[in-house]
Amino acid sequence: MPLSISRRFALLGGAALFATPKTGFGQTVAAAELVRMAGLSGDVGYVVADLKSGQILEQRNAGQAMPPASALKSITSLYAMEQLGGDFRFGTQLIATGPISGGRIQGDLILAGGGDPTLTTDDLNAMAKQLAAKGVQGVTGRFLTWAGALPYKHEIANDQPIFAGYNPSISGLMLNFNRVHFQWRRSGGGWALSMDARGRDVQPQAYTAKASIAKRSSPTFTYSDRGGVEHWTVASAALGRGGSRWLPVRHPAAYAGDVFQTLARAQGTPLPAPEEVRNLPGGTVLVSHGSDPLVPVLRAMMKYSTNITAEAVGMTVSKRLGAGNSLKQSGQTMTQWLQQRTGARSARFTDHSGLRADAELSPQDMVAALRNLGAPMGLRSLMKPFKLRDATGKNMPAQPFRVDAKTGTLNFVSTLAGYMTAPDGTELVFAIFTADLNRRRRAGSAPRPPGQVQWVRASKILQSQLLERWAGIYG
Repeated sequence: MPLSISRRFALLGGAALFATPKTGFGQTVAAAELVRMAGLSGDVGYVVADLKSGQILEQRNAGQAMPPASALKSITSLYAMEQLGGDFRFGTQLIATGPISGGRIQGDLILAGGGDPTLTTDDLNAMAKQLAAKGVQGVTGRFLTWAGALPYKHEIANDQPIFAGYNPSISGLMLNFNRVHFQWRRSGGGWALSMDARGRDVQPQAYTAKASIAKRSSPTFTYSDRGGVEHWTVASAALGRGGSRWLPVRHPAAYAGDVFQTLARAQGTPLPAPEEVRNLPGGTVLVSHGSDPLVPVLRAMMKYSTNITAEAVGMTVSKRLGAGNSLKQSGQTMTQWLQQRTGARSARFTDHSGLRADAELSPQDMVAALRNLGAPMGLRSLMKPFKLRDATGKNMPAQPFRVDAKTGTLNFVSTLAGYMTAPDGTELVFAIFTADLNRRRRAGSAPRPPGQVQWVRASKILQSQLLERWAGIYG
């Protein structure tokens, strides 16, 4: 019987099991020398193992807990696939508290979220059309929104730039990944600004978010919340000739309700201004929308590294396990799950996306999870192909072996974890973590602190060189 990864570490004392390969730059240089040449400040840890036997081939700081960054989404995917199943779908519903009579709902209409992180404006538009097709022309009562399927979180991480669209709020009712589309263009002697909930087919104005120009050079954006309306100012010096970007939404239920009200009105179903309720009223489901099945949702999450999807998926699992009352508690629940399933002693999760730098996992425990859980569940099929970089940092035009992996990048944190097929067909599993947490703390929430780009570039080159070295033994 193959020895477990942790058992082999104990037996080998952390020693590498193979001699330096003999071909190619990254393959001829010893791993320790590659690390030295990279010149990275902070810590470097890695483990590579034979996927079939679990035999450790090479390691460095294997048991050191480090931030996994977005590589944590690999663990979240395993958590969700095991507990929810690949056919699970998120649902969003329109519920009436009374019957339809004379074209009007005799009571309230509720837009009830089911924690779907992929809900779009086009989806809401389709629901508005279905509602109108049932003959609904209005309501005698209120138009309500319910977001209690997941606990509300103002933002995933508190050390990100205020305008980061990848760091929005989380709730049980989310739209467009909880982002609003801000656009500016030259108009006369100034600029025309707009905020909309852009979809593929429709782009209704967003009335819960407003923007104005401030005559300054920095900061680029400021944010304030005024009575439930989100106000952004943008520095005039940053506008240029025009452009657009997605900004995070902090009142997701109000945003979704506002957009649905606009879409329903366009279908001949005028509704009152939306009001959010804490408790979901009972009633009759008039319209239901289901997300794609979990597997393609996770595959898209891994491809685009969508933080809000990871958080929604992870919190949905934790709620099903009876322990998802907050993001912090949900992270702890996923930690306990991984500890029980693989014995991961280093695991300490504070979120499910890896956006928070206080999450921790060791390369050794990541490899154990990818091998023992990921391989049987088909995790590799959710990962995207990884292109190696040459010594200048550019993608190599061709490589003689395949790598499927999840990357992770924060300021002064760069990670890579996944699977590779060596030239002779041998399957390997690996994790490479690099981090300089002292420099990260000093950088604060700066979007691009001095030295960050160069540091991450050096880390990614090192990752490619290590992969090239490991593949070389089987060339």
